[in-house]
Amino acid sequence: MNYIKRIEEEVKNNYPNEPEYVQAVLSFLESIEGLNLDLEQLEKMAVLERLIIPERVISFRVSWLDDQNQVRVNTGYRIQHSSSIGPYKGGLRYHKTVNLSTLKFLAFEQTFKNALTGLLLGGAKGGSDFDPKGKSDAEIMRFSQNFMLELYRHIGENTDVPAGDIGVGRREIGYLYGMYKKIRNESVGVLTGKHPAYGGSLVRTEATGYGLVYFVKEMLKTYLDTDIPHKDVIISGSGNVALYAGYKANELGANVIAMSNSKGHIYDPNGIDLDYIKEHQPKGDFREAYVKAHEGSSYSNDPKALYHIKCDIALPCAIQNELDLNEAKILVDNGCFLVAEGANMPTTREAKAYLLKKGILFGPGKAANAGGVSVSLLEMSQNKQHYMQTFDDVDEKLESIMKNIFNQAYEQAILINEPKNLVKGANIRAFYRLCEAMLSQGVI
Repeated sequence: MNYIKRIEEEVKNNYPNEPEYVQAVLSFLESIEGLNLDLEQLEKMAVLERLIIPERVISFRVSWLDDQNQVRVNTGYRIQHSSSIGPYKGGLRYHKTVNLSTLKFLAFEQTFKNALTGLLLGGAKGGSDFDPKGKSDAEIMRFSQNFMLELYRHIGENTDVPAGDIGVGRREIGYLYGMYKKIRNESVGVLTGKHPAYGGSLVRTEATGYGLVYFVKEMLKTYLDTDIPHKDVIISGSGNVALYAGYKANELGANVIAMSNSKGHIYDPNGIDLDYIKEHQPKGDFREAYVKAHEGSSYSNDPKALYHIKCDIALPCAIQNELDLNEAKILVDNGCFLVAEGANMPTTREAKAYLLKKGILFGPGKAANAGGVSVSLLEMSQNKQHYMQTFDDVDEKLESIMKNIFNQAYEQAILINEPKNLVKGANIRAFYRLCEAMLSQGVI
């Protein structure tokens, strides 16, 4: 049994209760099978083991008071996966589904994503099973402050720089940063996604969605010699990534015809009213009200039925494994020719393999949704310089970074004679950079 196959078996056997993490690792290992690698040397240096196993897994209790003065307890995590290229970097997630497997997969993916950008950043992820839905601002503040009372000892501007993720936006970052600053008595760029009033970058809220569309634009130009105008687009999700992907797609001339939330989806052949969703999404399920306010639109109670709508481009921007094999087959049958991931691993392994087999252009999340971390690096740079960059400056740099990320994956795909396989292209190019950094620094 060769080195890669042995590691695949060990991962499956050692982590049977961490399916998301195993899925992410196996997807990577599949990408490097068949490469002309010195497996004997890699095995001697245990490169794959050191790349797969996080450098540090931190778990801690978070106790806090709700508005009725009842003590509540949640679990907090920080997975510091790799610092081979730079300080750990990755978001914090507040969601009831947060567990060790989810965060290990996200930290693993973040490591490759950050390597692919060309920026000097390592990979991490963290968060808690705290659910902000239904909580008051005061409860979210108290939880965030108590979360930071433990997290602060593990982070720093040159050590680990967290950002936001699902459930952690500008408000939560503010509460976290305020407590960090009070504990440490210093104002440094230790968190990104801050309000621009105290060092946050413009475009950070829009970055992942905008970056996704810039990546799609490069895919269309390179593979089909076309552009995004007049393309019908469906987007899963209705949070910041989905919303701003929609705004940028419309700005560039596309027609966003459907979006979803956890309850179902809406379809509007006249084009989704994104301003309406932006206003009403924070208030709860917006679908029925949207249909009443927009003639010709309709809604469904099945989120997956979004993928049954005829479209040119599908952008899964909600959550992992939302796009499965059945929906992938329906997309292909309905003429969809491009899928790009705005969320982290939203496509199952089976669905991804089917789309690639059918020749569908596929933008993997570790490349296509790297806009957020790219602008986070610009925010870190801005904080170091104590200089505010304009919206247009940041947006221009974001587009340039996304173009470079696409080119990195595409050039590698060409080198392995699979020019349409950006999954392999992204994984391999990131792996080469991580491997070189690890070997250069010795066994640590």
